[in-house]
Amino acid sequence: MLRLFSLFALLLSSTAALAQQGTTVIHAGHVITEAGTPARGPSTIIVRDGRIVSIADGLAPPEAGATLVDLSGHTVLPGLIETHSHLAGDPGGDYRNEAVDPDEWGVVVGTTNMAITARAGFTTVRVPGVGNNVGAALRRATAEGRLPGPRILSSGHGLSIIGGHGDVSGFREDVNAVLDGHNTCTGPVECAARVREAGRRGSDFIKITATGGVLSQQARGLDQHFTDEEMRAIVTTAHGLGMHVAAHAHGARGIEAAARAGVDSIEHGTFADDAALAAMRENGTAFVPTLMAYTGIRDRLGTGVYTPQVEQKIRETLAVVGQAARRAHERGITVVFGTDAGVFEHGRNAEELAMYVDMLGMTPSEVLRSATVDAAELVGMANEIGRLAPGYSADLIAVSGDPQADISVLTDVDYVMVRGRPIE
Repeated sequence: MLRLFSLFALLLSSTAALAQQGTTVIHAGHVITEAGTPARGPSTIIVRDGRIVSIADGLAPPEAGATLVDLSGHTVLPGLIETHSHLAGDPGGDYRNEAVDPDEWGVVVGTTNMAITARAGFTTVRVPGVGNNVGAALRRATAEGRLPGPRILSSGHGLSIIGGHGDVSGFREDVNAVLDGHNTCTGPVECAARVREAGRRGSDFIKITATGGVLSQQARGLDQHFTDEEMRAIVTTAHGLGMHVAAHAHGARGIEAAARAGVDSIEHGTFADDAALAAMRENGTAFVPTLMAYTGIRDRLGTGVYTPQVEQKIRETLAVVGQAARRAHERGITVVFGTDAGVFEHGRNAEELAMYVDMLGMTPSEVLRSATVDAAELVGMANEIGRLAPGYSADLIAVSGDPQADISVLTDVDYVMVRGRPIE
């Protein structure tokens, strides 16, 4: 009963916070309005009704009735954007739980993880391959301020070939049929129809599994799954409906085909070779490396968590972690921050930022840009998030130190605001 009362109180307080309208004045010691630009000195940021009204030099006293947030000892900067997080999942679970856990459990897990993720400094999260209703529920909960968390962009179920990564596998056929997510397609016509169905459900973007995957139970390798024609149909239809396309892709030929089909981002990109990278550069395809995913699976390798066929694929990927992403950066391909959280523990997302410096050769300013400006452009929200400017959503964080000199300071965030609402 006490737990039910606590949840009810949380919901009431969150709903009350949503209803509040007013002005917040933030005193910042330094402000980075956009990654790559010099930090401003002491500044006053005025936030009203969820948006930034002004950013002025100096620490001006707040107007009557305004709420003052004193961050005069901190650096204030745009909230971070995580473009690949499985909020409704945790690492190390048995794949057979899929036959036991109801969809509602994904909302419970997601509610916990989205709060953890927001407190870690991520004010927008793109969630690929989540249950249709689960993703929609989490998105609405944070949009309405009923539960603490980041802005959420949900793809719903990812699109897969029959028997491929993203399709139900590892069970008896009759069990597979019951668990079928109705997210597979064969041929351009059916694949276009699946995209239109996702649009009708209100998906923000489309995720496809362009190649095999590491953690799925099928053991047929990690290269191309969808045909070129199927991928072109998916991309053309999605773009026509105003949705971008994120392609899970490990194998080189699958990456190349997806890039030539016009997908907006390659997720993982583990075995990208020169031809695949050339196709990405030619077509303006972003690279989302998800390096922390490999940390998560390395930590659990040999512990009995993974089946033998999965362990074999893990060992293949661990041998080349980060190499393709480094070559991509060297070739001028846009690297966008995304971690595959859920394969490792939520809340550790920011650990990947330092990996971009150490493994990919990026500067701290480039890394910060990948998690703000570049990520906002990828998800089609460059005029809403990723910068601090009048008219933009008040999505901001505060840290001690200068992330453009030492990116690791972003692993310890002291203050978070999403849509003008502080995250406690």
